[in-house]
Amino acid sequence: MSSISEGTEELSSKRNICPPTAGMSKLKRYVYIILGSIFLALGMIGVFIPVLPTTPFLLLTAFFYLRSSYKLYCWLTDHKLFGSYINDYMKHRAVKKRAKAAALVFLWTTMTISIVFVPITIVKILLPLIGLAVTLHILSLKTLK
Repeated sequence: MSSISEGTEELSSKRNICPPTAGMSKLKRYVYIILGSIFLALGMIGVFIPVLPTTPFLLLTAFFYLRSSYKLYCWLTDHKLFGSYINDYMKHRAVKKRAKAAALVFLWTTMTISIVFVPITIVKILLPLIGLAVTLHILSLKTLK
């Protein structure tokens, strides 16, 4: 038992976080893993659909994975694509300038395509308003160089 706790302490000291509590019920752990995975899927969809914000869903994924599976949490924060979103936001409460620019270009490109090809009037009205709100949110975040 001590070798397991020592290994967990070593991992958590390297990453400066606490491992999930040992007293968590299996049901709660599985529910958290499922919720984290659902939010991960939404975050992945958000990469391609600008109406869904990627970073908040990834932060929720990190929240649930951290509390249920240290292995999944490490996978997420070390992930080639998603890890930087989470680490930058958690460490600095900021987003890289390049990520902001890419998000805005992608947002308005897909919004414009949607407005042109979707024949529903209410969608043509709502999309620019949603795009404006998302743009303001992205611009309100601190910028990392």
